[in-house]
Amino acid sequence: MNLLPKGIGGCPYLFLAPMEGLGDRPFRKALSKIGGFDEACTEFLRVPSNAHVASLAKQYQKEDTFPIPQAVQIMGSHPELMGAMAQELAKKGAPRIDLNCGCPSNTVTGRGAGSSLLKNPSQLYQIAKTMVEAVSVPVTAKLRSGYEDISLFRENLLAAQESGVKFVTLHPRTKAEGYAPPARWDLIAEAKTILKIPVVGNGDILKVEDAVRMLKETGCDALMIGRGSVINPWIFHHIRAFFAGETYVPEKNALQNFVRNFWETMVETGMPISTQLNKLKQLMSFLFKANAPLLEKRGEMLSKRCSNPAEFLAFVFPILQEG
Repeated sequence: MNLLPKGIGGCPYLFLAPMEGLGDRPFRKALSKIGGFDEACTEFLRVPSNAHVASLAKQYQKEDTFPIPQAVQIMGSHPELMGAMAQELAKKGAPRIDLNCGCPSNTVTGRGAGSSLLKNPSQLYQIAKTMVEAVSVPVTAKLRSGYEDISLFRENLLAAQESGVKFVTLHPRTKAEGYAPPARWDLIAEAKTILKIPVVGNGDILKVEDAVRMLKETGCDALMIGRGSVINPWIFHHIRAFFAGETYVPEKNALQNFVRNFWETMVETGMPISTQLNKLKQLMSFLFKANAPLLEKRGEMLSKRCSNPAEFLAFVFPILQEG
């Protein structure tokens, strides 16, 4: 089975990245109605030392992005628990299980999970290997380039490969760098020379030109896009159209429909009104970056005081029509 098949015109396999906070269930469900990507992935499920894995696995809903497959990402530092969690998720129909080796949050790394695994390649190997041996579905790993520096870059990549994961996704920034400096795509190219398994490139793909340049400069096997899909929900369609020699134009009112779907899912899940408002503004903050007319009104949008989401959307929808 080819995990990373090419599309029309040689278009690479396109992943929606797991994103804590941004890429939650409402966002994934709303974006799946737009489509264009081959596979989604949940934000990480944390597996603490006292986890009851059967209960924790209930958070995963494979149908959220139907008909687009939805993988699940898990994060933890205990091999046996991570293996057990992988088993529970496979029972729930997860088509792929991803190991988080990249979250830079201090509350995460302080517990030995996320990017802290990059300080100990042998631990990374043991956790990934236990997951691989626990399930029959593909297990993968998403890595940063290192913790404080890239001194263990090669060792971490090889540890992941030797564990039996099907492919690795590389976000080429260290934990210490966070999201600030430009992603070092040269490290994705280097990973391709080190590994025999596929390498998925991730980081700073905000438009079609970025996607094409990453493929050319790194030789990566597929692309994973996170923040670029929040800024431009049609980026996957634009990439596909480029490879097909076509032009993609969203339907009229597509942006309003996307935002409305996002909000309706928040309502369905019983999210508090205040949280709904905050998440709508967070989404608008990114969407307004993608369009010059909207960018001019970003400050006004962010400072707008509303008592409920419906009032906020009544204010923002006419602005979106200008974009």
